Amino acid sequence: MSALLTVEDLRVEFDTYGGVVQAVRGVSFNVEAGRTLAIVGESGCGKSVTVQSMMGLIPMPPGRITSGSAKLDGAEILGRTRIDGTSIRGAQIGMIFQDPMTSLNPTMTIGAQIAETLQVHRGHSRQQALARAVELLAMTRIPEAEKRAAQYPFEFSGGMLQRSMIAMAIACEPAILIADEPSTALDVTIQAQILDLLRDLQRENGMSIILITHDLGVVARMADQVAVMYAGQIVENGAVDEVFYESAHPYTLGLNDAMPTNNPDAEQVLTPIDGSPPDLFDPPKGCAYGARCPHTMRICGPNNPGAFDLSPSHYARCWLHHPDAERRVDGITYREAAS
Repeated sequence: MSALLTVEDLRVEFDTYGGVVQAVRGVSFNVEAGRTLAIVGESGCGKSVTVQSMMGLIPMPPGRITSGSAKLDGAEILGRTRIDGTSIRGAQIGMIFQDPMTSLNPTMTIGAQIAETLQVHRGHSRQQALARAVELLAMTRIPEAEKRAAQYPFEFSGGMLQRSMIAMAIACEPAILIADEPSTALDVTIQAQILDLLRDLQRENGMSIILITHDLGVVARMADQVAVMYAGQIVENGAVDEVFYESAHPYTLGLNDAMPTNNPDAEQVLTPIDGSPPDLFDPPKGCAYGARCPHTMRICGPNNPGAFDLSPSHYARCWLHHPDAERRVDGITYREAAS
């Protein structure tokens, strides 16, 4: 299956009073049509900056894209707002932001904010756009959609605000929907409803989803492909079952060990990852995870590992997978050449 979105060697920096922060350091991934890619990692690892830079949402200055490519259906979009006369942001790529409480305009009704998207990107009249806004609210399972469209954000609960953000993001029927922590600050019942809603909308509209999260439970529920990010780099990428059950990077293994389970027969001891992520003002020359990794070797400090393929769809950036590596680690899957 051909990729709908291809990102290659994306690098993003920010100028600050303390120096230059290398927030994204050579990120590459593909998103296939109708599939879900989850980008996973700790806070501050570069997940949101990656997609925001692709969407043209990082302020320049202080931010800047130093290299890379992002192609949507074969057309370069990095640094552009339109392709062939068609707007990218909002029209071809929709986005659900992290915090709906601060992402909506408190002085406009919910319906007017959704309608504005259709007026700007699709040329609808105000009356047409408002009617479609009501339909979109109903599609996201908000009861009494016509009444709710005339209300303001402060009159909505957190779950309803998130549904409103989804309605706005899908208003123009984008090819790709970016969901940045779509279930943050929601209770587990509402979280499950939001995730089910996204999955249903994906099936109905055939859109791709880029899901940004640090919740592995959400990843297991939603994703087809998983990219694990650490310190501005993707350290492992593979199909969801490969990343969960055939983990190939010590960081991924650490995330799995730190995740609680609802299996009553399993031991309920969570193993935290010791230490802190590296300083991105001055990233290490070698493996960024080396200072926290219990399996560090001499080669890890001065040399940054490349991507070692374990299958056609699965790779990891770890020297443990080099054919000459002698160390074996329980719980990590190795390619045959290294055995």
